[in-house]
Amino acid sequence: MIVVTGATGALNGVTVEHLLRRLPANEVGVSVRDATRAQHLADQGVRVRTGSYDDPDALRASFEGATQVLLVSSNDMDANVADQHRRAIDAAVAAGAQRILFTSQHGAGFDSPYPGSALAADAEAHLATSGVAWTALRNGFFGDLSQLLGPWQKTGVIAKPADGPFSWTSRVDAGEAAAAILTSEDAFEGPIDLTAPIAVTLADFAAIGSELTGRTIERVVLGDEEWVASEIAAGIPEAAARFSLAMFQASRSGHFAAMSPALSELLGRAPRSAAELMAEQAGGAPGPHGLVRSEDRPPPSREDHAQISRP
Repeated sequence: MIVVTGATGALNGVTVEHLLRRLPANEVGVSVRDATRAQHLADQGVRVRTGSYDDPDALRASFEGATQVLLVSSNDMDANVADQHRRAIDAAVAAGAQRILFTSQHGAGFDSPYPGSALAADAEAHLATSGVAWTALRNGFFGDLSQLLGPWQKTGVIAKPADGPFSWTSRVDAGEAAAAILTSEDAFEGPIDLTAPIAVTLADFAAIGSELTGRTIERVVLGDEEWVASEIAAGIPEAAARFSLAMFQASRSGHFAAMSPALSELLGRAPRSAAELMAEQAGGAPGPHGLVRSEDRPPPSREDHAQISRP
């Protein structure tokens, strides 16, 4: 049995949908904080049990009988996320899982200014000492483009701090790739980068927006503290603003620059491009050139990073 946490969320919810296209429902289980939100899965024959990263006993019971467990990274900013991840990994090991998968983050590492990268690296380090096979799904950034780019359609401006190349991907594509890995005969041992094939910058998004709308969308670079002050003035807590600022700082120092073909290979097609995703937000279609230089949470953050996130 494959057991998936966070299955009522946007990322792992997609993963479960794709698992059900590949496997009988009785071979899929989910561990969720609120079982009533997973009734649609129970109705299809999926095993639904209650589990929480803050309750190791319930979590272990929810993993019972699992050969593989897919853990979604925590997005509880009021919790000790590193401890939550370690408890979840330990519970999967105690339940007898033979393999643990974790929705990590592209650019995971302790040397990054972005806090999400260190949290992902900490979970990967714990997985490496768990004694069981493990895979870290290092997803590229995803989320609500309006929160990454701001109200560009209204203002004609993308006004953000200086940035560098990063991967902008579709949460739907990431979920499908996770299902492909879970049902593959290949081991996928250790970390695997699941990114767009080509990196993007905010200047690329401005160019895409210009092509989509037929008017000039300007990329304006704000100073770090100027941008934080504007976020606070707009009602964003300072801690949240500085968390997002760290993503821009990490991108401009090259922490998210390396792309991988693995996502395309797992999907058997090109993942949806930044141009396609921006067109969806704009309610139009990509321009004739595609501008592929390189869907529903805060700016670059961990899923639920993306992962903007993963985490």
